[in-house]
Amino acid sequence: MLAVNYYEIDQAKAGMRLDVFLARENPEFSRSYLQRLIGEGLVKVNNDPAKAGYRLKPGDEVLLCVPYPEELKVEAQPIPLDIYYEDGDVIVINKPRGMVVHPAEGNYSGTLVNALLYHCRDLSGIGGVLRPGVVHRLDKDTSGLLMVAKNDAAHLELARQLKDRRVVRRYLALAHGCFQEDTGTIAAPIGRHPRDRQRMAVVAGGKPAVTHYQVVQRFPEFTLLNVRLETGRTHQIRVHMAYLGHPLVGDNKYAPKRNHYGLQGQFLHAAVLGFTHPRTKEYLEFSAPLPTELAEFLREHAFAGPGSGNLLPPAGEKRGGPHVLALPPGVAPP
Repeated sequence: MLAVNYYEIDQAKAGMRLDVFLARENPEFSRSYLQRLIGEGLVKVNNDPAKAGYRLKPGDEVLLCVPYPEELKVEAQPIPLDIYYEDGDVIVINKPRGMVVHPAEGNYSGTLVNALLYHCRDLSGIGGVLRPGVVHRLDKDTSGLLMVAKNDAAHLELARQLKDRRVVRRYLALAHGCFQEDTGTIAAPIGRHPRDRQRMAVVAGGKPAVTHYQVVQRFPEFTLLNVRLETGRTHQIRVHMAYLGHPLVGDNKYAPKRNHYGLQGQFLHAAVLGFTHPRTKEYLEFSAPLPTELAEFLREHAFAGPGSGNLLPPAGEKRGGPHVLALPPGVAPP
C-alpha cells in the first residue's frame, strides 16, 4: 500500500530542487530517504518520473508515494487510557508524559497506538499500519489532549479542520526567563535544522508557523504561558520559544545547557482541545489539568503563590467534558 501526497507548485516554490522541496514539506522524512523514493520512481512530476535535482516550475504537479511499512505488525497491548470522550467516530485521549503516540524505531511497544488497538477495534486506516486513527500527534514528553479518528470519514474531516485551522489547541507551557510583554505572536517559518536532522529550527524557506502566547503568571525564574497554536509544525512551541530566547523548562533538546531543576522532558501540556464533531457538526471542547508531576514541579520550583490554585487543580480532577478512565480487564485503577 502507498500513501499518496499531492502538491501543486506555486510561484513561491518555483526554482527549488525536487528533493529539497519534498524534504521541507515532509520533515518527518530524511532527504536521503526521499531521494531513494525518487530513485525508485515513487515521485512523479506531471505524471512522469523525475530526478532529485529537477527544478520545479509554476504549475507543476508533484505526486509523492510513500510505502506503508506493512511488514510490521503492531501489537495491541492492555495499557490504560484516560478517555475524555468516545463515540463511533472519534475518541479524545489525555496522553500522559513519557508515552510515544505511535510505534517508530526504538519504540515498537508501549505507545498510544498499542493501547488504542486493544481498546478500539474500529480505527481509521488512513494513517497506515503504524498510525491507525492518528490525526495529530504530541511529542513523547508532552502531556494532554489529542483526538483519534475511528473511521476514515471522521479522519478526513478532522484532518481538514486541522488544515483549515479550525481546531482549538491551547497549551500550558513553562518557559525560562521573564516575559516583559503580556501577550505576543511568533510568526517564524520552521524546518529541519541545517546541521542536526533530529531537531527543527526557524529557517528561511521553512513552513509557515504561527504561535500565540499569553502570560498566565510570572515567577522569579520562569513564566507560565497559555499558548495557542495557529499552525501545527513539528516541535512548534518548543522551537518558537527557544527562538525567542525563552526555551521550555525541561527541554534538553532545545536548551541543553539550561538548568532544568531536575525536570526530565519539556514542561508542555495540551490543556484544551476543541473541534467540530465530524458527523453531528456539534462543537466539542475539552480541558485537562496539569499532570501531577508538572503541578508539583510548579509548586516546588516556581513558588506559586495565592491565587494560583485555579491553574493547579488536584491531581486527577477533570474539567470541561465527559471522561472515563478506561482500564483493561483485570487491571486495578491507580
